[in-house]
Amino acid sequence: MTPTRWQGVGWGKARALWPGPRRTMIARVAAHRAGLVGVITVSILGFAAVFAHHIAPHHPLEIHAASSYLPPSWVTSGPTGRAGSPSFVLGTDGIGRDLLSRLLYGARVSLFAGLAPVACIALLGTVVGMISGYVGGLTDRLIMRVADFFQSLPDILLYIVLTASFRDRGLGRPLGGMLLMVLALVLVSWVGVARLVRALVLQARQREYVLGARAIGAPPARILTRHLLPNCAGPVIVTVTYLVPRMIAAEAVLGYLGLGLRPTTDPSATFITSWGTLLVEGQSALAAQPWLLLMPGMCVGVTALAFTFVGDAIRDVLDPRTAR
Repeated sequence: MTPTRWQGVGWGKARALWPGPRRTMIARVAAHRAGLVGVITVSILGFAAVFAHHIAPHHPLEIHAASSYLPPSWVTSGPTGRAGSPSFVLGTDGIGRDLLSRLLYGARVSLFAGLAPVACIALLGTVVGMISGYVGGLTDRLIMRVADFFQSLPDILLYIVLTASFRDRGLGRPLGGMLLMVLALVLVSWVGVARLVRALVLQARQREYVLGARAIGAPPARILTRHLLPNCAGPVIVTVTYLVPRMIAAEAVLGYLGLGLRPTTDPSATFITSWGTLLVEGQSALAAQPWLLLMPGMCVGVTALAFTFVGDAIRDVLDPRTAR
C-alpha cells in the first residue's frame, strides 16, 4: 500500500485496510499488559548488560577503601551509622566496590546463562525430537531410553557434579567457566523439548500434506524442514521461553554455591561478576549491609518474572484457543 492511500484515512478505515490476521496479532500483543511489561523489562536488562561498560558509574573491580559499606544514596543512616552518597546510588560492599556497577555487569552473566543454554536446548531438542519422531523404530526407542536416563537425574545435583568435576579442566577455563556452565545446563534440560517435538512429529507425519510430500518423492530432510518444523516452532518457542527463568535461577544457585563464574581481577574481562556471586557476598555482610543481599536477589526475581510474562504473552498470541 502506497503512503498516498493512507492520506485522510481515519483510524476506523485504517483498521479496515490493514490485513485482518496481522492486525489481530498486533492487537493481542498490545492487549497483553503483562507481556508488554515483560518485554520492556527484558529490553532494559539487555541494554544494561550490553552497554554496562558505558552505563556503570564505576568499574566493578574499582575499590574505594574510604567508602566501604555505604548504604544506598537515599538512606540517611544505615546499619553502620553512615549516610548514603550520591556517587554510589545503591551503596558499596565491604571493600568499597560500587554495588550498582556490579549489578550491571552481573546482568551479563545472568542473561548469557539464561539465553545461551536455551538456544542450544531448542536446537538440540528440536533436532533429536524430529529425528526420533520421524524415523521411529529402533532409533526412536534408543533415543527415548537415553532421554529417560537424563530425565531421571536430579537437575541441580547434576549441575553441581559436572561443574565441580570439570571446573579446573579444559572446559572449565573458557569465559571464566561460563562455557562449562552452559554445557551442564544444556545436558540436563534438552529432554523436555525433545519429547515435545517428538510428540508433535508423530501427530503430523500421518497428515495429508506429509503423505503427499512422500508420494511425490520429497527427501526426508525437505519434509522435516519445510513441513514438520513449522508445526513445531510455536510450541517450542513457548517452551524454551519458560526455560529462561529456570536457567537464570540455576546460574544463581551455582554462583551461590561457589561453582559459577570464576573470580577475576582482569578489568578487561567480559564476565566479571554474577548475581549469584553477589548473593554470596551479601549473605556474609547481611548485618552490616542488607542491601548487598536484597538487590541481587531482586534482580534475579524480577528477571525471571519478566521472562515468565514474555512466555505467557507468546503462548496467548500463538494459541488460537485464547483469542477473545
